[in-house]
Amino acid sequence: MPASEIKALRKSGQLEKALEMAQNELNLTPDNIWAKRNISWVYYEFLKANATSENFDAFCNYLNLLKDLNLPEDEHMIFDNASYQIGKLIFAIQKMEHPDYHRINQVFDMIKSFHFTKPSEGYSFLYKAFHKGYKNWSRYIEFADWWGFEQFSENDFKKDKLPNGREMMSLVEQAYIAYAKKILEGHISEENHFQKIMDHEKATAFLLKLDVIIDMHPEYQYPPYFKAKLLLATGDKEHVLQSFLPFAKKKRNEFWVWELIADTFKNDDRRKFDCLCKALSLKTSDDFLIGTRQKLVPFLIEKKLYSEAKTEIVKVHKTITSHGWKIPSQLNAWLNEAWFKSANQKQNNQDLYNQNISSAEELLFMDIPEDIVIVEFVNKDKKILNFIKDKITNGFFKYHGLIHKPKVGDVLQVRLQNKGNERFYKVLTLKQLSKEYQKKSDAIKQISGSLQITGDHKFGFLDNVFVPPDLINSRSLKNGDQLKGTAILSFNKRKNEWSWKVFEINLENN
Repeated sequence: MPASEIKALRKSGQLEKALEMAQNELNLTPDNIWAKRNISWVYYEFLKANATSENFDAFCNYLNLLKDLNLPEDEHMIFDNASYQIGKLIFAIQKMEHPDYHRINQVFDMIKSFHFTKPSEGYSFLYKAFHKGYKNWSRYIEFADWWGFEQFSENDFKKDKLPNGREMMSLVEQAYIAYAKKILEGHISEENHFQKIMDHEKATAFLLKLDVIIDMHPEYQYPPYFKAKLLLATGDKEHVLQSFLPFAKKKRNEFWVWELIADTFKNDDRRKFDCLCKALSLKTSDDFLIGTRQKLVPFLIEKKLYSEAKTEIVKVHKTITSHGWKIPSQLNAWLNEAWFKSANQKQNNQDLYNQNISSAEELLFMDIPEDIVIVEFVNKDKKILNFIKDKITNGFFKYHGLIHKPKVGDVLQVRLQNKGNERFYKVLTLKQLSKEYQKKSDAIKQISGSLQITGDHKFGFLDNVFVPPDLINSRSLKNGDQLKGTAILSFNKRKNEWSWKVFEINLENN
């Protein structure tokens, strides 16, 4: 067999002679695997020499010849090597000013029967190449399904290091994001008058894959966001917020996060309005807020907040006209309303936003259980208060900006996050409750009896519970007074034990 001669001709660059010799061999023994292998490597050299957009036709000719050899399934080496040349060509096409996606389709159709090693570096390179132009490629989902998301290699799950030292998201995360975007984009349907519709069956199937990748790689930021978008698109609003929370917490300063959360609520749900206010409260270019403002306006009109509504409408109109964009019919309708003409325009609606964002922010932490705690001590100078729920849950946090003039015994409904500094907590949400809620706390108890002040000591005891000197002095209490009081559970650092202390006291007949 002339295998060594054909190889020598290939290596020396005499491809035409190598092809002639390999073709003669194949003509004589068309079913011989070695003859097919010999000529396949000649085809490969021609692919390598023509992997440019200018030589597309020549490349496809040899790619098609390789395909027509019908090599057996266990022949991987030739295809693994060819994958780099195929990827190189696809990258070249997509670098053109106007990429020809018909050519990309042509290559894709030819390689469907190739026997690549899966997973492998070459196979992943192939994905990167076709993925590059996914935004404008109508057959991206078809390609991704053929390629198979289960074929990603270990390195595909890792972030890529860029020359400037920055990191780029992993190929896997990019792929999942692109796939979700294309599902949401929909496909043109002849049955629906050539309108774009979403494939609900494919969306539902992909949601299962998203669940897996979210569970396996919680460090990936965007899959939860696209899961939420798909749940919304499929009508499953019930589970959107729960799935979206991990992402929303990380991106809480992005307006579109709050707009998406708003979309999970019905129009008659106050939280929808609150989330739109939160979205508009964040520093964002007006160019991006056109849709958000238009969503808020109907709520403002319904509430008869005409000045606020006019303020939003004028901002939208100014942004649209500054770019020469087409004015939506709804916007024109508002501009001609009688209330719009008579309303006073405000400089901005920031006060309105600020009044309504706290309840929106609480949504981020709805997966964290609330606790009812009691204020046990207040340091007014440092704006720090100590709280207690029971002997296990207790600590302190900064209260500035959260509660006005707290005092011992106040009841708070809170969501807290331990910051790892002994008993220091960060407040996620806080509501002040009425005094009636003290009855639900194990850290509060009611006592009564005769006050016992021992000797010259300034402190006393009521029903064996400590009464501090300041309480006795402020009420001018005397030994033997019949009292009723409220005590709070407190940790005595000096004695290193838990005990009770009175913080509120009255004479029995009061």
